[in-house]
Amino acid sequence: MSEYSVHEPMNAHLEMQLERTVKALQSNRMDACWVRTKEEALEKVKALLPKGALAASGGSMTLDECGITALLRNGDYDYLDRAAVEKDEIQELYRRSFYADCYLMSSNAVTEQGELYNVDGNGNRVAALIYGPKSVIVVAGANKIVQDIPAAIKRVRCLAAPANAMRLHQETPCTKTGVCAGIKGELAAGCKAEQRICCSYVVSGYQRVPNRIHVILVAENLGY
Repeated sequence: MSEYSVHEPMNAHLEMQLERTVKALQSNRMDACWVRTKEEALEKVKALLPKGALAASGGSMTLDECGITALLRNGDYDYLDRAAVEKDEIQELYRRSFYADCYLMSSNAVTEQGELYNVDGNGNRVAALIYGPKSVIVVAGANKIVQDIPAAIKRVRCLAAPANAMRLHQETPCTKTGVCAGIKGELAAGCKAEQRICCSYVVSGYQRVPNRIHVILVAENLGY
């Protein structure tokens, strides 16, 4: 009998998790698939995004890591690039994003029950996810997959929120402690810092418009 490679059992376990998460997302009327690498994720996005499309995106380390942000900036798309406008123009760009053909983003967590869990400070990202753009493409690494919504809440409070607050150089308690100040409180419990990035909490479950949301899961660790 041949011996297993040291990584084979873990790879098989991950594939099972990805498969059941994809099936759960599909049961909630989201178009979902999984790929092995970030390069494959980039190709999937290219297939979903017609050239010339009006596109917008949320701030996302995952999109950057996959080369998707660079793709949007290559001139093939009418990209509403938040990094290319002045500070006093950003709100207008956010509003224009609601008329986009496609909005691209990651997710703070994806549950094995087929839900997306996202927490925002400004709210422009979760607002576009819910309504406005004709389609939404969500790209998320396997590290974002959790069992259920309570696990998603914990993931954001203990990892995603502190890491993103540090990345954005925000003056919040979690950048000093590594965990949310409201870790033991109710859903929206937390700090009272002016620069708090956890203000709006959205769970995307069963969708009224089938396949408006496309979810691409990647069998790699991406983003926070």
